[in-house]
Amino acid sequence: MPEFPQVDRPRSSPAGPATAASASPLVGVPLAWPAAADDLPRRFPSRAALAAELQRQFPAALGPGPGQPPAAGLSPIPGGRRAAEARLAAIAPDRYGRSRNHLEGGVTRLSPYIRHGVLTLAEVRDAVFTWLQGSGRPRREAEKLINELGWRDYWQRLWRQRGDAIWHDLEPLKTGHAPSAYAAELPDDLRHGRTGLACMDAFSAELTGTGWLHNHARMWLAAYVVHWRRVRWQAGARWFLQHLLDGDPASNNLSWQWVASSFSTKPYLFNRANLERYGGGPFCAGCSAAAAGTCPFEASYEELQAQLFAPGAQPIPAGSPSGSVDPSSSAGGAPAAALPSRPILWIHGEALGPANPALRANPGQPALFVFDDALIAGQTATSGDGSNAGGAASPLSLKRLAFLQECLLELPVTIRRGDVAAELLAFAHRHGADAIVTSAGVDPRFEAIRTRLATALPVQVLPPEPFVALAEKETDLGRFGRYWRRAEPRVWAGVPVQGA
Repeated sequence: MPEFPQVDRPRSSPAGPATAASASPLVGVPLAWPAAADDLPRRFPSRAALAAELQRQFPAALGPGPGQPPAAGLSPIPGGRRAAEARLAAIAPDRYGRSRNHLEGGVTRLSPYIRHGVLTLAEVRDAVFTWLQGSGRPRREAEKLINELGWRDYWQRLWRQRGDAIWHDLEPLKTGHAPSAYAAELPDDLRHGRTGLACMDAFSAELTGTGWLHNHARMWLAAYVVHWRRVRWQAGARWFLQHLLDGDPASNNLSWQWVASSFSTKPYLFNRANLERYGGGPFCAGCSAAAAGTCPFEASYEELQAQLFAPGAQPIPAGSPSGSVDPSSSAGGAPAAALPSRPILWIHGEALGPANPALRANPGQPALFVFDDALIAGQTATSGDGSNAGGAASPLSLKRLAFLQECLLELPVTIRRGDVAAELLAFAHRHGADAIVTSAGVDPRFEAIRTRLATALPVQVLPPEPFVALAEKETDLGRFGRYWRRAEPRVWAGVPVQGA
C-alpha cells in the first residue's frame, strides 16, 4: 500500500548490536564552541556504552528485556550520514520496481534516514535520476521508486494541512462497524508476540527487536490488529511509533487509517495465499495454527469479508496497494527580513543531515539538539503518543533514541535533554545570540515550540529543497492521485532519460 514506509528486512538478528562495529569507538565531530559540563556526551567507547548512557539518561524509554544488557535494546541498523550514503549508493530502482512487495525484495532501506532528514527527498530523487542516466535504462525502470518518494511528500503535505487531526478518523469507517466496536488498547499477546500465529508473532518480534519491518508485513500486521482483533487503529499506530526507526506520524497514522478504511474507500484485507506468495512461505510451514487447521487467514476474500465486515463493506484485496520509501519533506517558514549576526541553530529530528539549511547557511555557529523529555516518556498529547486521540501515552524505544544519537554524532551539534524551548533559550543566552535559526518542520509540535521561542528571540525558519515545487493553490490534496497528477510532470521535467 502507498502509505507505510517501504523497507526490507535486516539480515542481522534482533539482538543486533553484537557485531564488530558495535565495539568501535563512537566520537562526535569537533565543535567550534566550548561544551558545558552538563551537555550530553558525544564520545563513547562502543555502541554498547552509548546504549547504557541513553538508558541512564532516559529510564522511561523502552529498553531491553529484564536481565538483558543495554546493547540488546539497540537496532542492527546504524544511524548517521555514512550509513545512509552507503545505502543510497546501493539502490537498484529496477529491482525495487519488480520485487518490492516481497519480504526479500529489492527495497531501499532508506526510510529511517529520510524520515530524519539524514537524506532528503531531493537527494534521493537526484540519486535515482543519476542511476537512470548512468545505466541508460528507460524511464519506466525508475518510475515506481520516484512514485513512492511522491507518497512520502504527499503524506507530509497532508500532515501540514491536518496537524494533529491525523490522530482521528478522517472519514467514517467502511467496515460496517461503529467505532465503539473496536477496543482502545492493544492486547498483550499482540504486543509481546504471543498470538500463536507464526506470521504475526514473527512480525511483532521483528518490530520490537529491530525497530524495522517490511512494508508488506506492516500491512498484514495492521490488518490483523484492526479487522481480526477489532482494535482501534490508533492503538496500533502508537505501538509502531514506539519502535520504528522510521516512525513518522504522517506516514504511519495515515497508513493505519488506509488499512482501517478511515482514509480509503475500502478496508484492506489479506489471506493466507497472499501472505505465502509475498512472504516466501516460512511462517505457515512452522505454524501450529496452520497445522491444526485453525489459521484465521485460510479463506477466500469473499469468506473473510463475510466473517469480518458487516454486509455491504467492500475490502481492498491484498496485493493491489504499494508501499512507500519514508522521506522527510517540509516547506514553509519564510526567512526573517534581516539576517541575524549572532544566531544559534536549532537542530531537530526532521533535519539531521548536512543538507539542513540552517547548518548550510550558518557554518560554525553554535548548534543545539534537545532530546524532548516529555515526548520520549510518552507524556505529550501530540505527535507520537496519540493520547489526544484516546488510549494510553506511549514512551519511545531505546532503539529510536540510539539511532538519533548516532546521527547527531556526525553533526557539529551540542546535545542536551529536557524542555526543548527552555534549553534553546538558555543555550542562546550562554552564547549571546541575537536570534535562533532552524529548518522548517512539519510536526505540529515544531510550531508550538517555535511560538514559545519567538516570545524571547527572533526565529528564522529556512525551508529545505523541496521534492517538487507546488504553489499553495495547487495543494488542495484530496487523494494521492490528485496530488500526483500535478507533481509527477514537474518531478520529471528536464530529466534527460530515455522514454518509457
